[in-house]
This record gives sequence, C-alpha cells and structure tokens, in this order.
Amino acid sequence: MKKLILSLALVGIAATVAFGQKKVVKSAEKNLRKGEIEAAYSDIKTAITDEETGSESETYFIKGKIETQMFEADSSNTQETVALGREAESSFMKTFEMENMDSTSSVSKDLFKEVVPDMPANFQGEGVYRLKNASFNKAIEKYEEDDMELSYEFFSLAADLDPKDTSIVFNAGYTANMIGNTEGSKRYFTHLLDIEEYNKLNAYYFLIQIASAEENNPEEAYRLAKEARELYPEDKGLAEFEIQLLLQLDKMDEAMASIEEALKTDPDNAAIRLRYGYLKEKSGDMEGALEEYKRTVEADAEFFEGNYYAGAIYLDKARNIITEVNNLSDDEWEEKSDTMLAEADSLYEEALPYFTKASELQPDNTDIMEILFQMHTRLKNEAKAEEYNQKLSDKLGADWLER
Repeated sequence: MKKLILSLALVGIAATVAFGQKKVVKSAEKNLRKGEIEAAYSDIKTAITDEETGSESETYFIKGKIETQMFEADSSNTQETVALGREAESSFMKTFEMENMDSTSSVSKDLFKEVVPDMPANFQGEGVYRLKNASFNKAIEKYEEDDMELSYEFFSLAADLDPKDTSIVFNAGYTANMIGNTEGSKRYFTHLLDIEEYNKLNAYYFLIQIASAEENNPEEAYRLAKEARELYPEDKGLAEFEIQLLLQLDKMDEAMASIEEALKTDPDNAAIRLRYGYLKEKSGDMEGALEEYKRTVEADAEFFEGNYYAGAIYLDKARNIITEVNNLSDDEWEEKSDTMLAEADSLYEEALPYFTKASELQPDNTDIMEILFQMHTRLKNEAKAEEYNQKLSDKLGADWLER
C-alpha cells in the first residue's frame, strides 16, 4: 500500500511539474500579448528546456514570435540584429520540422499566415512573413544608408524566409555582388534560374559576369551564355557574350558561326562586327578584316575600337610597304621606290581620319597621339605634326621624343 501511495504521489508530482511548465508557456504567450517582451522571452526559454514543453512545436512557434517582435523593435540594425533575426528564423524552421513539414496543420497555417496591409492586428500573421517583412524593411533602410554589407544580410534573411519572392531574392544576389560576396551572389541568382515563370535574363548576366571575371572560368561563363541564349535568342548582349567567350576559349569555328548567325538579324551591331573583323584578321584575311572594321564605324561613328582597328590595318599596310622599300636592291630602288612610297603615303592618308576620331574619343591616349604625330610628320603636315608635338609635350614633358 505504501508503494502504491508513493507511486501515486510521484505521478501527481510529475503532473504538477508538467502543468507548471504548461503555465510557463501560457505566461510567455500572455506576456507577449501585453507587450512585456523580456518577461515573455525569459518564460519561453525556460519552457524550451523542459522535456515535455520543449518537444512541442507550439513552444518554438511562440519563441519565434517573441524573437520576431524583438527583431522588429531593434532599430540599431547591426550584426546583432541580424543574428536575432536568424534565431527567429531558426525557431520557425524548428516549428515546421516538428509539424513534419506539413503545411496543412493548424500550427503551420499560423506559421505561414500572410501579413496583409491595412488589416486588423488579429488577422495578421505573426510568423515567417512578419519576420520577412521586417527584414526587408531593414534591408531597404540600410541600402538607402549605403551600408551594403548589412543591406545584404537583411535581404539574405528575407530571401531565405520566402525564396518564392523573386524581387527579394534578386536584391539579395545584387547586394551580395556589390560587396564581392561571390558565393552569396551565385546562390541567389542561381535560385532564380529554377523559377519557371521568372524572367531570368538579368540573373544570367550576373552569373556570366561572375564566372568570367570573378572566377576566371570562361567554360562555365560560356555554358551559362549558351543556356541563356536558348531562352532569350533575340538578346543582343548575350550574343556578344557568347562570341567573346568563344574567342577567349579559342573556339574559332564556333565563334565564326555564331557571329555570322548573329549578323543575319543584327547587321549593324558594331561590337559583333568588330569580332568578325578580328576573326578575319586572325585567319590572315586583312582586307576582309579592314572591311568589317570600317563597317563598325559606318554603323557607329563614335565606336572607338572600330576607328582604332581600321586605322591600324591601314598603318600596318603602309609600314609593310616601307619595310619592302628598305629591302630593295639598288636597281629595284630606282625602279619601284617612288611608286611604293606614294602608295604607303596614300595608306597613311586613309588611316588619318580613323586615328583622329579615335584620339577625339580618347583624348588622353598618348599612344594614339604619337601615331598621329608620326603620320603627320611623314606626310609633311607640319602644322598638324606640331599640334600633336605640343599635346605630347604637355602630357609627357618636352623631351618626350627622347624616350
């Protein structure tokens, strides 16, 4: 009988303790409603450590709600604020796990209840979306303060809470890219590629740039460019990326085919036609290259590279003739030199307008100034030669010719 009474007493004590812990959870919730956040947090941390109440999803849900309100109230918006937001996220994710990831359970429905503007407080969600909205607002505030590090941290938290919100996910990737966080940037932009209805063009641009410039991985950049072109075949920028990467990878036949296909629909694209000229030049077709470079300038008179490379072809042709003249025998000199030198001078004349325009487009480029000085000197344009001599003296010093 004594043993029976003792065991009944122990059951009563256990029930009292369990009931006591349930009261702590209720107290936490009550204090939360009253706005006594510190008391609520103290209560819920006690309940979490209890074997029974610590195994209930509702306990973690309340903990997350308290942490969310603490997160909202923290206007310092520091790394400590971020850590608090991540703790709230962890509490909510623990709640969902304890509900076996069942979004139809009553707790999960409250956990993912939307926050709807202008609705009464009792109709508003207090879980994941409230935390997301608070983090988004802090991200915007930090962005406007030009604090990209913390802006990224808050955008990242908001994006992790709601990965279906493509605008926030993009902002997380964008701010990560701004602060040089390559892994973070890749993670969020890559996630956007998996969202079927989303316009992924900008995400592809960022990922191509990261692979090419940040990671020095032209193979991956080309894979992304090719994949993107399948989705956006009319995008001119992607066509240029693909061609540039093919050239970088020394895939000349593929580059040529890609260029010729691109020019069918965009014949006046100066950047693509420049690459066409480059391929022709590399294959030894100098006349074909010159024609393409000249066409880039016809398409865009302000295109520096087209002007420079067209002028360079004429210059190389003139210099080659002068080299030939210098190698002539005495008999050949008498017979051919005047004609050949006149031809070289005519090529210098052809080159002049292209280098002159290139110099106008890059007025601090002393290399082009020197070319113009030499050509005007060769052609006996004394006033022009002196003009460039003066410009070079101003920039490089009066003894620039002696370098």
